[in-house]
Amino acid sequence: MPDIPADAGLESLRAKLDSIDVRFLEELRARIETCVEIAHYKRENDVSMMQPHRIRIVQDRAARFGEEHGISQDFLRELYDLIIKETCRVEDMVIGSAP
Repeated sequence: MPDIPADAGLESLRAKLDSIDVRFLEELRARIETCVEIAHYKRENDVSMMQPHRIRIVQDRAARFGEEHGISQDFLRELYDLIIKETCRVEDMVIGSAP
């Protein structure tokens, strides 16, 4: 049986990580697409774009997930701050555009 170079194990793990990243980005894209649908609904039903209570719900859920899975709650809050900032930008574009 030939020796497997140590780098092969690392490359295998990196390939696994790359696959996870693709799924993560696809889910992020799907999240933003859903926010576009929400923005259309808000525009059509004259609902305010900014929903602070909803942002708190999302942030709190992320913090609980972090606590349950040993992931930094601060990291997850910062990550969701970025995600929410982008989705607000997208919602603003949709709500501000002509129907």
